[in-house]
Amino acid sequence: MNESTLLTQFNDLGLAEPLLRAVSAEGYTTPTPIQAQVIPAMLAQSDIVGIAQTGTGKTASFVLPLLNDLADSNKRPEPKRAGALILVPTRELAAQVADSIRTYARFARVSTALVIGGAKPGPQIRALARGVDILIATPGRLEDHMSTGAVRLDRTTTIVLDEADQMLDLGFMPAIRRILAKLPAGRRTVLMSATMPAPIRALAADFLDSPAEIAVAPAAKPIDAIDQSVIHVQRQAKQRALVDLLRGAGVERTIVFTRTKRGADRVAAHLDRAGLAAAAIHGNKSQGQRERALAAFKKGRVNILVATDIAARGIDIDDVSHVINYELPNVPEAYVHRIGRTARAGKSGTAVSLCDGDERSLLRDIERLIGRSLIHTGEPGAPSTKSSRNGSKRNQQHRSKPRRHPAAAGGKPGPKRRTRRQSPEGTEPQRTPRQRSKPGRKRRIPAAAADAGLHRMLGA
Repeated sequence: MNESTLLTQFNDLGLAEPLLRAVSAEGYTTPTPIQAQVIPAMLAQSDIVGIAQTGTGKTASFVLPLLNDLADSNKRPEPKRAGALILVPTRELAAQVADSIRTYARFARVSTALVIGGAKPGPQIRALARGVDILIATPGRLEDHMSTGAVRLDRTTTIVLDEADQMLDLGFMPAIRRILAKLPAGRRTVLMSATMPAPIRALAADFLDSPAEIAVAPAAKPIDAIDQSVIHVQRQAKQRALVDLLRGAGVERTIVFTRTKRGADRVAAHLDRAGLAAAAIHGNKSQGQRERALAAFKKGRVNILVATDIAARGIDIDDVSHVINYELPNVPEAYVHRIGRTARAGKSGTAVSLCDGDERSLLRDIERLIGRSLIHTGEPGAPSTKSSRNGSKRNQQHRSKPRRHPAAAGGKPGPKRRTRRQSPEGTEPQRTPRQRSKPGRKRRIPAAAADAGLHRMLGA
């Protein structure tokens, strides 16, 4: 990108005056690189594939042009219709986009509706009945309302797929195809994401017509302001390592990532027991629970948020000092999204990953994707619990110590216990046929031997 583009002012982009006032009220004068390129392209009504690192202002880059279109047209939406549709993968990201629209439309009249799962459908249906300028939705709940006739997309002129790679990668492809089939053929399609893997790019190509490709940074490369490292640790030692990290100097506000919902709850509970206030956020939480957890984290009532990958989409908080990967993600691109929760708004941040023996291949995939090796600390050769048959070194030493009997009367040590498989000389005993007898069966004693034994007992 040339220097003249980087120095573009918002006033030079052709935005309507009410939007410029809103941008100025937020304290912005110079657009980010992605904004400086996407805004003019959208104002020119082009289809767009936009790739930019997380935290670089992607949301404003498509929200501002959508609002500008509404200011120019001055048309009111028809009942049960939406002028523009923004599809997002998670409820949290939907709420973030809605907040952004409210911020930049403060000096304009714009109607919006938030259609997401986990919330009562009644208020959503009533909002859609009036018609909305911009509809922000997750695919599942949108399809529910489409199936009942609560909303129609035949007059929708623009669709934005935010976090497009995640939308497609999470299995939303069939739903997206069905939704796109309901839109007019001449619609404008915009795909925005922090990453765009080659297979996802091939699928996304079906949705766009001669798109303008805008990439302000190499795809899937985290920003340089993040200090990244990895700690090699056994799985059973991860909880202790996590507590030690969170109690370290300079750790102010942290997001801890787990792979599963149950894992997030377990980690949050462990941190609470360790005296570290934490809240968990994942797909099994109700919308109210998720909103309360995020509000507590944003307001500083808790400084630790434990989250899964999907739930973390849309967490836009500028003061996250650390991201800790308690478990490495199965998809390497998710690593970029995770650590992008820190070092936002031009600040620096720290990302630490805890890697056990079973996650080495995931770590290699991440390092291959980002094009660098993470700083390794800890013991790279330490086996994980799953792959180690003998457990930790401490347990091995414990089992290797000989067992002693208590001292016999008089202070003298008692005799050493013979093991079943050891003879007095320390050699393997030779088993006789009598030792191989099956348990529970009575041995038959010959009659002559029985008579001889009886005579000895009687003293005969």
